[in-house]
Amino acid sequence: MSKQSSAFRLTIRALLTALIILQTMVPMLGFIPLGPTSLTIIHITVIVAAIVLGPWDGAFVGLMWGLFTIVRALTAPSSPLDPIIFTNPIVAVVPRVLVGVVAGYTFNWTYKRLHLVGASVVAAIFGTLTNTVLVVALMGLLYTGTLAQAYGVTSSGLLKVLMGIVAANGVPEVLGAAVLTPLITTALFSVSRLHLRQLPK
Repeated sequence: MSKQSSAFRLTIRALLTALIILQTMVPMLGFIPLGPTSLTIIHITVIVAAIVLGPWDGAFVGLMWGLFTIVRALTAPSSPLDPIIFTNPIVAVVPRVLVGVVAGYTFNWTYKRLHLVGASVVAAIFGTLTNTVLVVALMGLLYTGTLAQAYGVTSSGLLKVLMGIVAANGVPEVLGAAVLTPLITTALFSVSRLHLRQLPK
């Protein structure tokens, strides 16, 4: 990789990291509050980082998302549950890091078969589902009583509520990521002449 390509890569990493912090901390840029939960659009930035820079850079950007999710939950929560649930690194950080890993390696595997656009769509779908399913599952597992009380259901009835959240949040999040991710990644690879990282052969 040339010095010019390396500098461009560092610039993209810095910009995506700054964007993820901005999206996390500024209301409505990365989260759309929906009652006790939030609809997430910020995951697209992590997925783009994983595709154009690689899985571990994606994991780093996801880590920044997770850490600043904790900061936001402590300083400017968007729902009453945020200070209780999203100050726990297991819920706030682990799924965000795995979004980058899953999206990056999914892209690597599918790029050999579907090329850039198709692989970006598949990586976006799996990366989005990683975040949605893991966050909701960990919330339900670690905060069963708190969530049941918040939603006004019994602990046994909470599973249906959580499945509804996955469906209600997951579908628009997947659709949004599947549409926007290939547009962004195609533009970035085009500008950099595919030198952002060594694509799988």
